[in-house]
This record gives sequence, structure tokens and C-alpha cells, in this order.
Amino acid sequence: MAKPTNDLGRDRVGTLLVRLALPAIAAQLINALYNIVDRMYIGHIEGVGDLALTGLGVCFPVLMFISALSALVGMGGGSRAAIRMGEGREDLANEILGSCAALLAVISAAVTVVFQLLKEPMLLLFGASGNTIGYAADYLGVYLWGTLFVQVSLGLNNFITTQGFSTYSMATVVIGAITNIVLDPIFIFGFGMGVKGAALATILAQGVSALWVLSFLRGRRTRLRLQARCLRLRWSILAPVVAIGVSPFIMQSTESLVNIALNSSLKHYGGDLYVGAMTIASSIMQVLWMPFQGLAQGAQPIIGYNYGAGSLDRVKRCFSLMLRFSLLLSVAGWAAVELFPGVFVALFNNKPELVALTVRVLRIYMAGFFMMGLQSACQQTFVALGQARVSLFLALLRKVILLIPLIYLLPLLLTGNQVFAVYLAEPAADLLAATATGLVFLRRFPRILEARRKQLGA
Repeated sequence: MAKPTNDLGRDRVGTLLVRLALPAIAAQLINALYNIVDRMYIGHIEGVGDLALTGLGVCFPVLMFISALSALVGMGGGSRAAIRMGEGREDLANEILGSCAALLAVISAAVTVVFQLLKEPMLLLFGASGNTIGYAADYLGVYLWGTLFVQVSLGLNNFITTQGFSTYSMATVVIGAITNIVLDPIFIFGFGMGVKGAALATILAQGVSALWVLSFLRGRRTRLRLQARCLRLRWSILAPVVAIGVSPFIMQSTESLVNIALNSSLKHYGGDLYVGAMTIASSIMQVLWMPFQGLAQGAQPIIGYNYGAGSLDRVKRCFSLMLRFSLLLSVAGWAAVELFPGVFVALFNNKPELVALTVRVLRIYMAGFFMMGLQSACQQTFVALGQARVSLFLALLRKVILLIPLIYLLPLLLTGNQVFAVYLAEPAADLLAATATGLVFLRRFPRILEARRKQLGA
């Protein structure tokens, strides 16, 4: 059994964070290519690219919900396993891995069956029109058959990162992304399969990534080993895993609810063109959000391990560095979009009317993005520390408590430009949620560390 190149308890925190976060950030950015590359190719299909792209956008809520389920189990399990490893209890960490793998398999089967049966009614509810329902149903019908691959490759990859094997966890995503990039044009254009070809390329790529993850967790390098005897649903283990994983699950799954609210409102106030513009805008935000996820994945094992080991100064140092890097990323991403929106939009479509509209609304939609670094760093630190309740509240705050109501409320208040009001809901929620999260963190973080210090002293 090989040791990871990173010692979570003794290496310098700054160096350790860079070594773990850079591969994780790269992996997240490459992971975004799974759907982003599909959108780029689909958006340039001759004659129907704009309608096909809008149809794919209607599928976003389902795709994000499936991804969120992997975060529920994988990030919750990874956080628990890191703390147990810090306490020197790798046997229990292995039990966590096995139970999480079993739960992911059950979730995959349930999601595939239920969503295949409800596919078309769901898509119509999510904003599909008579012009776009065919493209949306074709893509989702194929994609759902790869749900198990998505759950394994995304969910269990967290257990590779948790051990400090950042390069191998990055390789999971790189292998799949390269496969997807190669297969996309072959299936979409070469075989003339259109959106079905894009979906098939994506699930085959996820299948390759899943095989890589399983082979690693059964191989010689891993400290946490996937064992047949541990592959069972043990609710005493899974309950705290799910409690912690609810926060990242809410962060991702509520994006589905947000997309439903946005698409249905824009379809009502504007039509298919505005839904297409939102598809592009949300795709750009997704890419810019990926580095935060990668940075959090790099910091989580450091914070969790050292919290479990009682090295609380290292916990504080890691958070401080993550906050600085997160703010740098959010300000840089915000500035790039506000200054050069056309560069981003042109990647997805070249229809003049759609491009011009998206450039206008993108600046509004991304106006509060510079605060997202604060939101991400504070919330993800609560997740790494196993603080289920506060992390859940903060996850609900931005999307469910603030953003979704604002999507419906602002058009009623700003009746002069109701489409503008729908797009304005996003930056308003971003600014309010980030401010509230920062204030909660200032109050709770010192108390959490002090409670742990007393616990260890006892």
C-alpha cells in the first residue's frame, strides 16, 4: 500500500493546500467540460443549434440533481472519513467507504427508473416548449442510462482526494474529459446522432472514469480499500454521512430548482430566446464556479484531518489561505465577465440575435459574483468540520430562501422590465447570502474550535 505524497498532519499548510487544490481545481474545470463541450458542439449544429442548445438547457435541473446526489454521499463520506483517519481509525473509514458505495448504487437504480418514466412531463415543467421538447427528451433519455457511472466517478472520487492522492483524483476527471472531447464530434456530426450523440459520448466518458476510480480503490496505492464485506447499507454510518453531505447536496441540487424557476419565468416573460440566453449564462457561471469546488476539495481533507487530530492552528491557517484564494478567484472571474462578456458567449453560439441578448444579460446575471469567494470558503469549511446544521442552513439561504423567491418577486416589483428583473435576482441573492454567511462564520468558527480544544483537553 503506497503512501500519498502529502502528509496531511505535518507538511506545511500552504504547500499542502497548493498541492491538493491545484489538481482538484484542474479536475473541476475539466469536469465542467463534460456538459460544456456538449453545449458548444450542440450550439453550432447547422440550422437548429439555438433550439437544440435551449433544449439541452432544459435538462440542466436533472443533470445537476444527479450530480448533487453524488455530492450528498461522496462529500459527506469523504469528510467523515478524513476525520476518522485523523483520529487513526482507518478501519471505520473503510466502513464509511463501503456503505457509501452501496448507497450510490441504490440511488443510481432508483434515479434511472423514476426519471425515465417521468422524463417528458418533467422537461415540460422545467421550461421546454413544443420547439425544444424533442431535443431535451432525446438527450436526457440517453444520459439517464449512465447514472451509475456518474455516481461512481463523482461520488467515490472524493475518497481518493480525502487520502491526499490529489493527482489520481484529477486523473479520474482528465481521463473522462479527454474521452468525451474525442467522442463528441464523432457521435454528434460523424454519425449524425445530434443531441443523442452528445449524451452517449458523455456517459461513455463517465463509464471510463468510473472504471478508473474502482480500480484505484481496489489497488495497491490506496489507504482506504473498497471491500466486498463493507458493501452494505449501514444506517448508523450513513446517517452522519448524509447529515454532512446535505449541505453540498443542497448547494448543487437547488441549482436545479433555480434553473426551473429561471427557465419557467423567462419562458413566460420572454420566450425561447431568453431561455437560450440563460443556458449560456448559467454555463459560464458553472465554469467559473468550478475552481471554488476544487479549492474546497483540496482544503477539506486538510481541515478535516487536522480537526480530528487536534491541530487547530493548522485548521485556522488552512481556512485563511482558502479564503484569500477564493476571493482572488471570485474577483478575477467577475472582472473577466464584466469586461469581456462577448468572448465567453461566442464559445456557445454564433447567432447574432442570441449572442447580442446574452452579452447584455450576462453582465447583470454575474454582477454579484465577486462575493462568491467569501460564501464558498466559509460554507465549505463548515462542511469539512462536520458542522451539518449550520452548513445546511447556509446552503438553503442563497438558493431556496433568497434566490427562488426573488425570481418570482422582482418581476412583480419591476414591471417596466420584467425579464431584466428575473436576471437581477441572481446578483441580489449572491450579495445578501455572502454577507450573511460571513457574519455567521465570524461568530461560529471560533466557538467550534474552542469546543474541540476543550473536548481534547478532557
